[in-house]
Amino acid sequence: MNAIGEAIGELCKVILPIHEDYYLGNPNSAIAVCTLSSMNLLKSFANPEILNKISIVGRLLSENKGIDSIIKHVNKNSQIDTIVVCGKEVWGHRSGHSLFELHKNGIDQKNRIINSISPDPYLTVSKSEIFNKM
Repeated sequence: MNAIGEAIGELCKVILPIHEDYYLGNPNSAIAVCTLSSMNLLKSFANPEILNKISIVGRLLSENKGIDSIIKHVNKNSQIDTIVVCGKEVWGHRSGHSLFELHKNGIDQKNRIINSISPDPYLTVSKSEIFNKM
């Protein structure tokens, strides 16, 4: 990310703070749910009947740090083998699109998600972390 992008990101954190809410469920479940930007949808999963059937539910707000977080969480929780993606796409970031492109195409030599149309689809995780589960 360039310096201007980083400055804008820091400004947004102050002006429009976004809480990275998620809910943990059954640690033995093989299913994770990503509600993209849909906060109300995320909250609808936060009941014991549903959480008993899934490992985690959370949102995906960015095409870089957010996807890095998903990869790290899934790698720490080896029982997860399915990610259900639902909800409204994040306008501008297109993080859901980047997640699907990562699954289909992987990353290039500069850790950029191949064929992503997101503005900053660069990951910090390694190829081995990405392909650990794919």
